[in-house]
Amino acid sequence: MTISADSSTHALPPLEHPLEDGWTLPATWYSNASVAERERELIFSRSWQYAGPAEHVSEPGSFASTQIGHIPIVITRARDGVLRAFVNVCRHRAYVIAREHGCRETLQCPYHAWTYNLDGSLKKVPRSEREKDFDPDNFSLLPASVDTWGPFLFVNPDPDAAPLQETLGELPSIVAGSGLDFEQLEFHSHGEWPIEANWKVALENYLECYHCPAAHPGFSKVINVDPDAYALSVSPTFSSQIGPVRAAALNGTNGAPYVPTGEIANSQYHYLWPATTINIVPGPQNISIERWIPDGTGKTVEVTDYWFGRDVPREIVDEVLAFDKQVGQEDVDLVVTVQAGLDSGTVPQGRIMRESEQLIADFQRRVYDAIA
Repeated sequence: MTISADSSTHALPPLEHPLEDGWTLPATWYSNASVAERERELIFSRSWQYAGPAEHVSEPGSFASTQIGHIPIVITRARDGVLRAFVNVCRHRAYVIAREHGCRETLQCPYHAWTYNLDGSLKKVPRSEREKDFDPDNFSLLPASVDTWGPFLFVNPDPDAAPLQETLGELPSIVAGSGLDFEQLEFHSHGEWPIEANWKVALENYLECYHCPAAHPGFSKVINVDPDAYALSVSPTFSSQIGPVRAAALNGTNGAPYVPTGEIANSQYHYLWPATTINIVPGPQNISIERWIPDGTGKTVEVTDYWFGRDVPREIVDEVLAFDKQVGQEDVDLVVTVQAGLDSGTVPQGRIMRESEQLIADFQRRVYDAIA
Protein backbone atom coordinates (compact mmCIF):
# COMPACT_ATOMS: atom_id res chain seq x y z
CA MET A 1 0.00 0.00 0.00
CA THR A 2 1.83 3.10 -1.24
CA ILE A 3 0.62 6.59 -1.99
CA SER A 4 2.71 8.53 -4.45
CA ALA A 5 2.91 12.29 -4.43
CA ASP A 6 1.79 14.04 -7.59
CA SER A 7 1.66 17.58 -8.88
CA SER A 8 -1.95 18.31 -7.90
CA THR A 9 -3.02 20.68 -5.16
CA HIS A 10 -4.28 17.71 -3.14
CA ALA A 11 -1.10 15.63 -3.40
CA LEU A 12 -0.39 13.55 -0.31
CA PRO A 13 3.06 12.79 1.07
CA PRO A 14 3.97 9.16 0.33
CA LEU A 15 3.19 6.28 2.66
CA GLU A 16 6.33 4.13 2.36
CA HIS A 17 5.47 1.37 4.85
CA PRO A 18 2.03 -0.25 5.16
CA LEU A 19 -0.22 0.39 8.15
CA GLU A 20 -1.05 -3.32 8.25
CA ASP A 21 2.51 -4.09 9.36
CA GLY A 22 2.24 -1.83 12.41
CA TRP A 23 3.64 1.34 10.89
CA THR A 24 2.11 4.71 11.73
CA LEU A 25 0.91 7.37 9.36
CA PRO A 26 3.86 9.40 8.03
CA ALA A 27 5.12 12.21 10.24
CA THR A 28 4.46 14.67 7.42
CA TRP A 29 0.73 13.89 7.58
CA TYR A 30 0.63 15.83 10.86
CA SER A 31 1.82 19.11 9.35
CA ASN A 32 1.17 18.94 5.61
CA ALA A 33 -1.32 21.45 4.16
CA SER A 34 -2.60 19.02 1.48
CA VAL A 35 -3.45 16.47 4.16
CA ALA A 36 -5.28 19.13 6.20
CA GLU A 37 -7.21 20.26 3.13
CA ARG A 38 -8.36 16.72 2.39
CA GLU A 39 -9.37 16.23 6.02
CA ARG A 40 -11.53 19.36 5.92
CA GLU A 41 -13.23 18.29 2.71
CA LEU A 42 -13.53 14.53 3.20
CA ILE A 43 -13.86 14.16 6.98
CA PHE A 44 -15.06 17.24 8.82
CA SER A 45 -17.50 18.47 6.16
CA ARG A 46 -19.48 15.23 6.16
CA SER A 47 -19.41 13.68 9.65
CA TRP A 48 -21.56 13.83 12.78
CA GLN A 49 -19.79 15.64 15.62
CA TYR A 50 -20.74 16.82 19.09
CA ALA A 51 -21.97 20.43 18.97
CA GLY A 52 -23.01 21.51 22.48
CA PRO A 53 -25.61 21.11 25.26
CA ALA A 54 -29.12 20.47 23.97
CA GLU A 55 -30.56 22.68 26.70
CA HIS A 56 -29.23 25.74 24.87
CA VAL A 57 -31.94 25.27 22.22
CA SER A 58 -34.68 23.64 24.27
CA GLU A 59 -37.14 26.54 24.02
CA PRO A 60 -38.84 27.98 20.92
CA GLY A 61 -37.01 31.13 19.88
CA SER A 62 -33.58 29.90 21.00
CA PHE A 63 -30.31 29.54 19.14
CA ALA A 64 -26.77 28.33 19.81
CA SER A 65 -23.59 28.82 17.82
CA THR A 66 -20.86 26.22 17.55
CA GLN A 67 -18.05 25.10 15.28
CA ILE A 68 -17.79 21.74 13.56
CA GLY A 69 -14.25 21.33 12.28
CA HIS A 70 -13.62 24.48 10.25
CA ILE A 71 -17.33 25.25 9.70
CA PRO A 72 -19.27 27.76 11.85
CA ILE A 73 -22.73 26.39 12.66
CA VAL A 74 -25.83 27.89 14.26
CA ILE A 75 -28.53 25.66 15.72
CA THR A 76 -32.02 27.09 16.13
CA ARG A 77 -35.44 26.20 17.44
CA ALA A 78 -37.97 28.44 15.75
CA ARG A 79 -41.46 29.16 17.09
CA ASP A 80 -42.71 26.06 15.28
CA GLY A 81 -40.60 23.99 17.70
CA VAL A 82 -38.47 22.40 14.99
CA LEU A 83 -34.76 21.90 15.69
CA ARG A 84 -32.65 23.09 12.75
CA ALA A 85 -29.00 23.75 11.95
CA PHE A 86 -27.40 26.06 9.40
CA VAL A 87 -23.98 27.16 8.30
CA ASN A 88 -23.47 30.25 10.46
CA VAL A 89 -22.21 32.38 7.57
CA CYS A 90 -24.06 35.28 5.97
CA ARG A 91 -24.98 34.74 2.32
CA HIS A 92 -23.90 38.31 1.55
CA ARG A 93 -20.19 38.62 2.32
CA ALA A 94 -19.55 35.52 4.49
CA TYR A 95 -19.56 37.20 7.90
CA VAL A 96 -20.08 34.81 10.84
CA ILE A 97 -23.51 35.81 12.15
CA ALA A 98 -24.43 34.38 15.55
CA ARG A 99 -22.30 34.27 18.70
CA GLU A 100 -22.72 32.08 21.81
CA HIS A 101 -26.37 31.21 22.58
CA GLY A 102 -29.60 32.89 23.60
CA CYS A 103 -33.19 33.66 22.63
CA ARG A 104 -34.38 35.99 19.87
CA GLU A 105 -36.82 36.03 16.98
CA THR A 106 -34.25 36.57 14.23
CA LEU A 107 -30.52 36.36 13.53
CA GLN A 108 -28.98 39.57 12.22
CA CYS A 109 -25.57 39.77 10.61
CA PRO A 110 -23.59 42.50 12.43
CA TYR A 111 -21.78 43.46 9.22
CA HIS A 112 -24.57 44.79 6.98
CA ALA A 113 -27.72 43.86 8.94
CA TRP A 114 -28.97 41.08 6.68
CA THR A 115 -31.60 39.47 8.89
CA TYR A 116 -32.66 35.83 8.91
CA ASN A 117 -35.60 34.05 10.52
CA LEU A 118 -34.81 31.12 12.82
CA ASP A 119 -35.99 28.79 10.07
CA GLY A 120 -33.05 30.05 7.99
CA SER A 121 -35.05 32.14 5.55
CA LEU A 122 -33.82 35.62 4.67
CA LYS A 123 -36.24 38.16 6.15
CA LYS A 124 -34.77 41.57 5.50
CA VAL A 125 -31.94 43.12 3.49
CA PRO A 126 -31.28 46.88 3.70
CA ARG A 127 -31.76 48.58 0.31
CA SER A 128 -32.65 45.33 -1.44
CA GLU A 129 -35.53 47.13 -3.15
CA ARG A 130 -32.90 48.97 -5.22
CA GLU A 131 -31.50 45.73 -6.63
CA LYS A 132 -33.03 44.44 -9.84
CA ASP A 133 -34.20 40.82 -9.64
CA PHE A 134 -33.05 40.35 -6.04
CA ASP A 135 -34.97 37.38 -4.64
CA PRO A 136 -34.48 36.73 -0.88
CA ASP A 137 -35.67 33.14 -1.32
CA ASN A 138 -32.39 32.44 -3.09
CA PHE A 139 -30.28 33.48 -0.12
CA SER A 140 -31.48 31.50 2.88
CA LEU A 141 -28.86 30.20 5.29
CA LEU A 142 -27.27 26.98 4.06
CA PRO A 143 -28.75 23.98 5.90
CA ALA A 144 -26.91 21.35 7.94
CA SER A 145 -28.11 18.21 9.75
CA VAL A 146 -28.80 18.25 13.50
CA ASP A 147 -30.02 15.73 16.07
CA THR A 148 -29.76 14.96 19.77
CA TRP A 149 -28.64 12.12 21.98
CA GLY A 150 -29.76 12.67 25.55
CA PRO A 151 -28.41 16.08 26.66
CA PHE A 152 -26.07 16.35 23.66
CA LEU A 153 -26.47 18.17 20.35
CA PHE A 154 -24.83 16.67 17.28
CA VAL A 155 -24.36 18.34 13.90
CA ASN A 156 -23.29 17.10 10.50
CA PRO A 157 -22.48 19.89 7.99
CA ASP A 158 -23.89 17.64 5.24
CA PRO A 159 -27.63 18.46 4.95
CA ASP A 160 -28.25 15.02 3.44
CA ALA A 161 -26.43 13.05 6.11
CA ALA A 162 -27.63 9.64 7.22
CA PRO A 163 -29.37 9.68 10.63
CA LEU A 164 -27.24 10.24 13.74
CA GLN A 165 -28.33 6.86 15.12
CA GLU A 166 -26.40 5.12 12.35
CA THR A 167 -23.22 6.77 13.61
CA LEU A 168 -23.96 6.18 17.30
CA GLY A 169 -24.70 2.50 16.76
CA GLU A 170 -24.53 0.58 20.04
CA LEU A 171 -22.78 3.41 21.89
CA PRO A 172 -25.89 4.66 23.78
CA SER A 173 -26.55 1.20 25.20
CA ILE A 174 -22.90 0.83 26.28
CA VAL A 175 -23.02 4.20 28.03
CA ALA A 176 -26.31 3.28 29.71
CA GLY A 177 -24.64 0.12 30.98
CA SER A 178 -22.18 2.22 32.97
CA GLY A 179 -24.88 3.12 35.47
CA LEU A 180 -25.19 6.65 34.10
CA ASP A 181 -28.70 8.12 34.22
CA PHE A 182 -29.20 11.00 31.79
CA GLU A 183 -32.30 12.07 33.74
CA GLN A 184 -30.16 12.86 36.79
CA LEU A 185 -27.63 15.00 34.92
CA GLU A 186 -27.30 18.77 35.00
CA PHE A 187 -24.97 20.77 32.79
CA HIS A 188 -22.06 22.03 34.85
CA SER A 189 -19.46 23.88 32.80
CA HIS A 190 -17.76 24.50 29.47
CA GLY A 191 -14.07 24.84 28.73
CA GLU A 192 -11.81 25.36 25.72
CA TRP A 193 -8.09 24.61 25.56
CA PRO A 194 -5.75 25.42 22.67
CA ILE A 195 -3.16 22.70 22.06
CA GLU A 196 -0.01 23.15 19.98
CA ALA A 197 -0.43 19.85 18.17
CA ASN A 198 -2.28 18.39 15.20
CA TRP A 199 -5.74 17.00 15.98
CA LYS A 200 -4.61 13.48 15.10
CA VAL A 201 -1.79 13.61 17.65
CA ALA A 202 -4.24 14.66 20.35
CA LEU A 203 -6.71 11.90 19.54
CA GLU A 204 -4.07 9.20 19.20
CA ASN A 205 -2.93 10.04 22.71
CA TYR A 206 -6.54 9.72 23.89
CA LEU A 207 -6.85 6.32 22.21
CA GLU A 208 -4.28 4.44 24.25
CA CYS A 209 -3.46 3.92 27.89
CA TYR A 210 -0.13 2.28 27.12
CA HIS A 211 1.36 5.57 28.33
CA CYS A 212 -0.74 5.78 31.52
CA PRO A 213 1.55 4.04 34.05
CA ALA A 214 4.49 6.26 33.08
CA ALA A 215 2.71 9.54 32.31
CA HIS A 216 -0.43 9.49 34.51
CA PRO A 217 0.50 8.27 38.01
CA GLY A 218 -2.63 9.75 39.61
CA PHE A 219 -4.94 8.30 36.94
CA SER A 220 -3.28 4.90 37.30
CA LYS A 221 -4.01 4.91 41.04
CA VAL A 222 -7.74 5.26 40.32
CA ILE A 223 -8.11 3.11 37.18
CA ASN A 224 -6.63 -0.36 36.75
CA VAL A 225 -4.72 0.09 33.49
CA ASP A 226 -3.10 -3.34 33.57
CA PRO A 227 -3.45 -4.91 30.09
CA ASP A 228 -5.48 -7.87 31.34
CA ALA A 229 -7.99 -5.58 33.09
CA TYR A 230 -8.24 -2.57 30.78
CA ALA A 231 -10.61 -3.53 27.95
CA LEU A 232 -10.30 -2.18 24.39
CA SER A 233 -12.89 -2.64 21.67
CA VAL A 234 -13.49 -1.40 18.13
CA SER A 235 -16.94 -0.87 16.61
CA PRO A 236 -17.86 0.25 13.09
CA THR A 237 -18.09 3.96 14.01
CA PHE A 238 -16.47 4.20 17.44
CA SER A 239 -13.97 2.60 19.78
CA SER A 240 -14.01 2.14 23.53
CA GLN A 241 -11.75 1.81 26.56
CA ILE A 242 -13.28 0.47 29.77
CA GLY A 243 -11.22 0.25 32.94
CA PRO A 244 -12.13 -1.07 36.39
CA VAL A 245 -11.43 0.83 39.59
CA ARG A 246 -8.48 -0.19 41.70
CA ALA A 247 -9.65 -1.65 45.01
CA ALA A 248 -7.06 0.39 46.87
CA ALA A 249 -8.60 3.56 45.47
CA LEU A 250 -12.03 2.60 46.79
CA ASN A 251 -10.76 2.12 50.32
CA GLY A 252 -8.50 5.17 50.14
CA THR A 253 -5.25 3.34 50.84
CA ASN A 254 -3.19 4.15 47.73
CA GLY A 255 -3.20 7.93 47.67
CA ALA A 256 -5.58 8.22 44.70
CA PRO A 257 -6.62 11.78 43.76
CA TYR A 258 -10.22 11.05 44.84
CA VAL A 259 -12.21 8.15 46.24
CA PRO A 260 -14.25 6.81 43.27
CA THR A 261 -17.30 5.51 45.12
CA GLY A 262 -20.78 5.89 43.65
CA GLU A 263 -23.14 4.53 41.02
CA ILE A 264 -20.48 4.44 38.28
CA ALA A 265 -18.35 1.34 38.85
CA ASN A 266 -15.95 1.53 35.89
CA SER A 267 -14.39 4.16 33.68
CA GLN A 268 -15.59 4.48 30.10
CA TYR A 269 -13.73 6.39 27.39
CA HIS A 270 -15.32 6.38 23.94
CA TYR A 271 -14.08 7.82 20.68
CA LEU A 272 -16.72 8.58 18.03
CA TRP A 273 -15.38 9.15 14.53
CA PRO A 274 -14.02 11.61 13.62
CA ALA A 275 -13.50 14.04 16.52
CA THR A 276 -15.82 13.41 19.48
CA THR A 277 -14.76 11.81 22.76
CA ILE A 278 -16.96 10.80 25.69
CA ASN A 279 -15.68 10.26 29.21
CA ILE A 280 -17.27 8.70 32.29
CA VAL A 281 -15.11 8.37 35.40
CA PRO A 282 -15.96 6.01 38.26
CA GLY A 283 -17.83 7.39 41.22
CA PRO A 284 -20.75 9.84 41.09
CA GLN A 285 -23.08 10.48 38.18
CA ASN A 286 -20.87 12.27 35.67
CA ILE A 287 -20.02 12.57 32.00
CA SER A 288 -17.94 14.88 29.89
CA ILE A 289 -17.90 15.15 26.12
CA GLU A 290 -15.36 16.79 23.86
CA ARG A 291 -14.98 17.85 20.27
CA TRP A 292 -11.53 18.38 18.84
CA ILE A 293 -11.30 21.24 16.35
CA PRO A 294 -8.33 21.39 13.97
CA ASP A 295 -6.81 24.87 13.86
CA GLY A 296 -4.57 24.82 10.82
CA THR A 297 -2.10 21.95 10.62
CA GLY A 298 -0.27 22.11 13.94
CA LYS A 299 -2.89 23.32 16.41
CA THR A 300 -6.08 21.95 17.94
CA VAL A 301 -8.79 23.40 20.15
CA GLU A 302 -10.19 20.95 22.68
CA VAL A 303 -13.74 21.89 23.66
CA THR A 304 -15.14 20.11 26.74
CA ASP A 305 -18.56 20.17 28.41
CA TYR A 306 -19.25 18.60 31.81
CA TRP A 307 -22.41 17.20 33.39
CA PHE A 308 -22.91 15.90 36.94
CA GLY A 309 -25.83 14.37 38.80
CA ARG A 310 -27.92 17.08 40.39
CA ASP A 311 -27.36 15.60 43.86
CA VAL A 312 -23.57 15.23 43.64
CA PRO A 313 -21.97 17.34 46.43
CA ARG A 314 -19.91 20.29 45.26
CA GLU A 315 -16.75 19.01 46.94
CA ILE A 316 -17.01 15.75 44.99
CA VAL A 317 -17.55 17.63 41.74
CA ASP A 318 -14.47 19.72 42.49
CA GLU A 319 -12.39 16.60 43.16
CA VAL A 320 -13.44 14.98 39.88
CA LEU A 321 -12.75 18.19 37.93
CA ALA A 322 -9.33 18.56 39.54
CA PHE A 323 -8.57 14.93 38.62
CA ASP A 324 -9.64 15.56 35.03
CA LYS A 325 -7.66 18.80 34.80
CA GLN A 326 -4.50 17.12 36.07
CA VAL A 327 -4.74 14.26 33.57
CA GLY A 328 -5.61 16.72 30.81
CA GLN A 329 -2.57 18.88 31.44
CA GLU A 330 -0.34 15.83 31.47
CA ASP A 331 -1.80 14.85 28.09
CA VAL A 332 -1.26 18.32 26.63
CA ASP A 333 2.39 18.21 27.65
CA LEU A 334 2.73 14.82 25.96
CA VAL A 335 1.14 15.70 22.63
CA VAL A 336 2.99 19.00 22.27
CA THR A 337 6.24 17.09 22.61
CA VAL A 338 5.09 14.45 20.12
CA GLN A 339 4.28 17.18 17.61
CA ALA A 340 7.78 18.60 18.01
CA GLY A 341 9.22 15.15 17.37
CA LEU A 342 7.08 14.66 14.26
CA ASP A 343 8.07 18.09 12.95
CA SER A 344 11.74 17.20 13.31
CA GLY A 345 11.37 14.70 10.45
CA THR A 346 13.78 12.30 12.09
CA VAL A 347 11.25 9.45 12.37
CA PRO A 348 9.37 9.39 9.03
CA GLN A 349 7.09 6.56 10.21
CA GLY A 350 6.83 5.15 13.71
CA ARG A 351 6.00 1.62 14.82
CA ILE A 352 2.95 1.17 17.05
CA MET A 353 2.31 -1.66 19.51
CA ARG A 354 -0.55 -3.40 17.73
CA GLU A 355 -2.00 -5.02 20.86
CA SER A 356 -1.72 -2.12 23.32
CA GLU A 357 -2.39 0.54 20.69
CA GLN A 358 -5.01 -1.22 18.58
CA LEU A 359 -7.36 1.77 18.80
CA ILE A 360 -4.68 3.98 17.24
CA ALA A 361 -4.32 1.46 14.43
CA ASP A 362 -8.09 1.63 13.90
CA PHE A 363 -8.05 5.45 13.95
CA GLN A 364 -5.18 5.74 11.49
CA ARG A 365 -6.90 3.31 9.15
CA ARG A 366 -10.06 5.44 9.30
CA VAL A 367 -8.04 8.57 8.45
CA TYR A 368 -6.24 6.80 5.61
CA ASP A 369 -9.45 5.39 4.14
CA ALA A 370 -11.18 8.77 4.36
CA ILE A 371 -8.57 10.89 2.59
CA ALA A 372 -6.42 8.55 0.50
